[in-house]
Amino acid sequence: MKVDLFDFELPRDCIAEHPANPRDSARMLDLTGGETPAGMMDRIVRELPDILRPGDLLISNDTRVIPARLFGKRGDAGIEVTLHKQEGLAQWRAFAKPARKLRIGEIFKVTDDFEAEVIEKKDGGEVLLRFNVAGADLIAGLEKYGVMPLPPYIRRDKGGDNQDRSDYQTIFARHDGAVAAPTAGLHFTPELLANLDARGIKRRTITLHVGAGTFLPVKVDDTNDHKMHAEWGSISPEIATLINETRANGGRVIAVGTTSLRLLESAAREDGVVEPFENDTDIFITPGYKFRAVDMLLTNFHLPRSTLFMLVSAFAGYDRMKTAYGHAIENKYRFYSYGDCSLLECASKIEKADD
Repeated sequence: MKVDLFDFELPRDCIAEHPANPRDSARMLDLTGGETPAGMMDRIVRELPDILRPGDLLISNDTRVIPARLFGKRGDAGIEVTLHKQEGLAQWRAFAKPARKLRIGEIFKVTDDFEAEVIEKKDGGEVLLRFNVAGADLIAGLEKYGVMPLPPYIRRDKGGDNQDRSDYQTIFARHDGAVAAPTAGLHFTPELLANLDARGIKRRTITLHVGAGTFLPVKVDDTNDHKMHAEWGSISPEIATLINETRANGGRVIAVGTTSLRLLESAAREDGVVEPFENDTDIFITPGYKFRAVDMLLTNFHLPRSTLFMLVSAFAGYDRMKTAYGHAIENKYRFYSYGDCSLLECASKIEKADD
């Protein structure tokens, strides 16, 4: 498909610079059959338990964002790197700016006791770095010297905003490894989780370490020519069994965010059965994809021409999402990582129910 099909105009004042407070007060555009002729209803996130049904299963991503943006030097030249995928206890793939100033064998120095050797270079500014510390010591170095890797559309000084250390982390965060937040999870609060539990809605987590590649602009003209960066994910046997039992008993699987959805779909067989998973995934979902494992999706509003807008167009229908985004812009919904969200139903499952 032509990438231009997924373009739209977004006013700068629609881009959220900070999250809603409290988080579950964010607006939520409900596209699961609301009161308007287009089947949309303007809600807020804390109404989610009223929409879901007892026996449904909410799946969230429990990855934890690390301060993956580092500022350092190669000699006297300033260099910025953003880590995006771990390749070993001491090795990370990263995007470097300016990458031309880094050569294989050279040292990217953050401080005298925290540095990395360039051991590989690829196109697009990507490098493979081997740090002088590993494992927990490497994570500790990132926590000490790194900056939260906020997307470029959120305006911050070079040193970042200390509030982002907590704001850009979900309530589900448990496992270090993400360099971008699974942003739909940012809307949840302890009170909202308690209300979901009281409603009889089951909750579980899976892990996908979100990489910066997920948010890179699509630079090709046709979706067939775009290559996704791989990300590591894990679904335990117990979670896979619960997902399959939920659907067999008539419950729905609701993915909190596109990261959860992509991992669930990566682990699903053609017949919809989800199997345990522990591997990389580079799944790229565009209109025409047949969803197997996910019935509903809670997700933020995404960038024009992005792989994520392509994904939601595949999930809920291209025309429906164009209409929904037009409504959101007209009604001043807040977009992107710190913004509002939408609740979507899988279009293919709606069509099947209507048959």
